[in-house]
Amino acid sequence: MFVTTSDFSAEAQGYLSKVQHRVKLIGGRELARLMIRHGVGVRDRVSYVIRSVDEDYFADPEG
Repeated sequence: MFVTTSDFSAEAQGYLSKVQHRVKLIGGRELARLMIRHGVGVRDRVSYVIRSVDEDYFADPEG
C-alpha cells in the first residue's frame, strides 16, 4: 500500500497493471475521505442543528 497526501502520476497508476503483487494506491482525496469517515486525525469544528415543526405539538387534542 502506498499513501500520499498528493496524487499519483499516470505512470505510477499504469505500473500497477504490470506488477504481479497486489498494490493499493491511496491518493490525497481518498486519504482525506477515509480520515473523515473513520475519525482519524480529524475533529469536529462546527455543528449545525436542523429543526422541523413538531406536528404532534400542534395536533388538536380533541381529534
